[in-house]
Amino acid sequence: MDLLLRGGRVVDPSRALDGEADVLLRDGKVAEVGRVAAVPAGVRELDARGLIVCPGLVDLHVHLREPGQEYKEDIATGTRAAARGGFTTVCCMPNTVPTNHDRSITELIVRRAADVGSARVRPIGAISRGLEGKALADIADMKEGGIVAISDDGRPVMNAGLLRRAMEYARTFDLPVVQHAEDLDLAEGGAMNEGAVATRLGVKSQPACAESAMVARDLELVAWTGARYHVAHVSAARTVALVRDAKRRGLPVTCEVTPHHLTMTDDALALYDTCCKVMPPLREAGDVAALLEALADGTIDCVATDHAPHSPVEKELELEAAAPGMLGLETALAVVLGLARRGAITLPRAIHLLTWGAARCFSLDAGGAGTLRVGAPADVCVLDPERRWTVTPAELASKSKNTPLAGVELTGRAVLTVMGGAVTFDLDGRLTPATGRPS
Repeated sequence: MDLLLRGGRVVDPSRALDGEADVLLRDGKVAEVGRVAAVPAGVRELDARGLIVCPGLVDLHVHLREPGQEYKEDIATGTRAAARGGFTTVCCMPNTVPTNHDRSITELIVRRAADVGSARVRPIGAISRGLEGKALADIADMKEGGIVAISDDGRPVMNAGLLRRAMEYARTFDLPVVQHAEDLDLAEGGAMNEGAVATRLGVKSQPACAESAMVARDLELVAWTGARYHVAHVSAARTVALVRDAKRRGLPVTCEVTPHHLTMTDDALALYDTCCKVMPPLREAGDVAALLEALADGTIDCVATDHAPHSPVEKELELEAAAPGMLGLETALAVVLGLARRGAITLPRAIHLLTWGAARCFSLDAGGAGTLRVGAPADVCVLDPERRWTVTPAELASKSKNTPLAGVELTGRAVLTVMGGAVTFDLDGRLTPATGRPS
């Protein structure tokens, strides 16, 4: 669909652009950003006054569950949730069944996403076969198949020798190594953060140093190998300090934070709500304060949802037995805009964290993700920063409904999502989806 978005507040962090402008999309590309005097022939026009027009959002950390766990989520429903949240690019983790540890699985995901996806899906390949931390996966083949990074996801690489070899391979192929930072010997299977709340609840817990100790070890390997290193879902104040120092030293280190680690503490588990059980666990108020400071000063590069759908079978259990993880794709934008509304970050910074900042971590910007530069793919999010809505699990696109925000009123929402010029989500029905894919 050729489309002119007229008179919105255009925020494009890739060019430090923030001001009223028109955005013209033609032939699946961004054709013009500025003042468009007349509507070109064959172009539909949408009045965007009072709305924010920005690059399509980018999420570096989602679980689409396909292949193998389609009862929780699949590529069609997961990317539909992404589109409803304003995302046009998502990176899916390799903990599928079978594991995405070779080219055949990578290519299956890529093909499936091309057939049914409402967002661009960029697979992340496994570091080790079966995520077992014993033998390296087929990194070179997966790179040719389309992976953009490597990670063992929720199973941290405890074997330092194996991680060193993975980093050396990853550097050869210019792939970031993504670490779920958790020293399993320190964590001892703890279900929540070690602290006063866990003591009061009588729940087995793990200390914040389980995360920071792993990051400290890994940074020594980064200095030795020169590999790109990305810390997934940072949650602890000490981890922030380590990343800040690593960047000061010039190491190729990036990191992400989730919306829930920015806005929730371990107090959320006071009533044993398993929707609030995540890994790494929700931390204390001091950790949240450190994360917000790092978000504002640039230490943290981006916000990623860690969208982790689970069925009631995995969640409706006692806290220690329940699977960790919560949904995030449809609520992340509102949560991050809320941080801007209360002054923790600026609005342009909020958009940066969800677009250009994320795209650059995995070099997705090379393909035009996270930008409205002329010639880039027409991936656009139009959002209403004042739109109030209530999170209703039954109305979410995901197959799973494990969100702690059920019944909560949020402010700010994507109202239109465009991927490659095709409308993938239209909240108010002002445009007809061009692809036939459900919005």
